[in-house]
Amino acid sequence: MRKLLITGASGFLGWHVCRRAARSWRIYGAVWTHPFKTPFFQPVRVDLTKAEDVTRIFEKVCPDAVIHTAAMADPEYCQQHPQAAYAINVDATATIARCCQARGIPLVFTSTDIVFDGLNPPYGEADPVSPVNIYGEQKVLAEGKIQAHYPRASICRLALMFGQSTPSSKSFLQPMLASLRRRQPIRLFEDEFRTPISGDAGAAGLLLALAKMPGILHLGGAQRISRYQFGCLVAKHYGLDPGLIMGGSQKNANMLALRPPDVSLDNRKACALGFRPPDLASELVRLQQRREWHQNTEREA
Repeated sequence: MRKLLITGASGFLGWHVCRRAARSWRIYGAVWTHPFKTPFFQPVRVDLTKAEDVTRIFEKVCPDAVIHTAAMADPEYCQQHPQAAYAINVDATATIARCCQARGIPLVFTSTDIVFDGLNPPYGEADPVSPVNIYGEQKVLAEGKIQAHYPRASICRLALMFGQSTPSSKSFLQPMLASLRRRQPIRLFEDEFRTPISGDAGAAGLLLALAKMPGILHLGGAQRISRYQFGCLVAKHYGLDPGLIMGGSQKNANMLALRPPDVSLDNRKACALGFRPPDLASELVRLQQRREWHQNTEREA
């Protein structure tokens, strides 16, 4: 089987990519802070901020392709620790792009909808970037490094992701459900709009880009929705009390990193290639059924 190197394999998106790609690739998962064993990939421990470590892994694995999902994606952390975040978000990305260019192998890089300022949605691939926080700025810089070092690479800007938790990470869905099940009120922004996708749908989009699409590609969901509306939808589908969800505003939030108000992505280009993100209701039903199946299996065991 062909060998696929996936960075950030222990992260939320990376784990979903590994699980889906294992159907047709031999997976090597680059991990560092959260190493663990899984049948989906063979872990390789590497500090991506050290160029010599990255070069060594390429020489050891000899991958046929790379999907680079590793990142410091917490906007608050990036705002407080820009140099540490730069090392993984920009420097490591440039090193990986150079290694892929030297070997002439496909590279898919995961960027974000937060490269936009949220004032002129929905955003297509050709729209100018205009980040409002350091995380977005660093992703823009990383995109530029890739385009400079390896124009044949794919740059996939992903929307807000949710989905099944992994052995070492969660999406924002799990803390939301935990609070609602404890009957704890939660406040969600009514003035922040995204086009969310599940981790599994995002993984499918990245593999599609790997097969078909050099250049920039937007991987957003089928629905534009506010965080508040999404919370109400979650409560409804899980049979929880939507009255526990209170509306709030970005303007009143105490955050170091500014958030763009509406970074809805236009995914028509990806859909023309075969990208088919399910609607949010269908995804939530599927996730609920999977959780119930796991609970029943554990009780039977």
